[in-house]
Amino acid sequence: MKKTLVIGSTVLDIIIQIDHLPKTSEDIHIKGQQMALGGCAYNAADIMRKFDVPYTLLSPIGTGRYASIVESMLQEKGMESAVNLDTEDNGFCLCMVEKDGERTFVVHHGVEYRFQKEWVTEKMKAEHDSVYIAGLEIEERDGLEIIEFIEENPEYQVYFAPGPRLSKIGNEKLDRIFARKPIIHLNEEEAMELGQATNYEEAAKAIHAITNNTVIITLGKNGAYYYENGQGNLVKGEEATVVDTIGAGDAHIGTIMASMELGLTMGQAIERANKVSAAVVSVQGSSLTEQQFSCLQLKKA
Repeated sequence: MKKTLVIGSTVLDIIIQIDHLPKTSEDIHIKGQQMALGGCAYNAADIMRKFDVPYTLLSPIGTGRYASIVESMLQEKGMESAVNLDTEDNGFCLCMVEKDGERTFVVHHGVEYRFQKEWVTEKMKAEHDSVYIAGLEIEERDGLEIIEFIEENPEYQVYFAPGPRLSKIGNEKLDRIFARKPIIHLNEEEAMELGQATNYEEAAKAIHAITNNTVIITLGKNGAYYYENGQGNLVKGEEATVVDTIGAGDAHIGTIMASMELGLTMGQAIERANKVSAAVVSVQGSSLTEQQFSCLQLKKA
């Protein structure tokens, strides 16, 4: 089995629970706090690791206080980054979780958003057959390097999770990514924005007409919808008591990538992904423990 190259960020999540987002000059007290690893690439790779599917996490680790914490926490999980840099520190994300589980991020970006094509050696290229990219990295200063990389390696299946900042990426960059026929993964709001539609079904058709590949749209408790080969399919969701929604989308696409590498159909992959993301929203933070993942009883092969 070949590997998936997971390009993107690993950051320190500082998670605080609050009743509501503060207004200007308001003084509020938090209900609790914790620190955990986060970042789109890390979250997706961590799920792939739990499925025992091979991957390479290309998420730079820098030099500084946050970098040391991130590297140490990765090592505790038996994970590592393929790139270490001495140019700057890693960033962090202040995750404010309201009592209904909705989350708001305030982010400081660091070295984890850097990318250079030469980091991927010829040996590494031969070991992989797919690549994951996310919107935040494309928006950053090295976004064009990522796009050039996927253009220069057309043999890779591209998985693209643009996230909530579609309008910040720019049409020129998006057009170049879409020309690579990615499997695209969005939530309902993102899909309707991109597809310029008023419902997810029409959005999926519109996006598919541009990418010519599978479109996956997550629908929260209602499951997920995917459109491929001219047909739309709704995969029912799983019941969950929402603690917070941090990392649910990343876990969803991570499960899909792992399942596709294991030979499952897209429908089977999304069914698994719905179960995993429901479990993620039921716990605090973006990651499941090994025991929590084991309780899902998902076969790894």
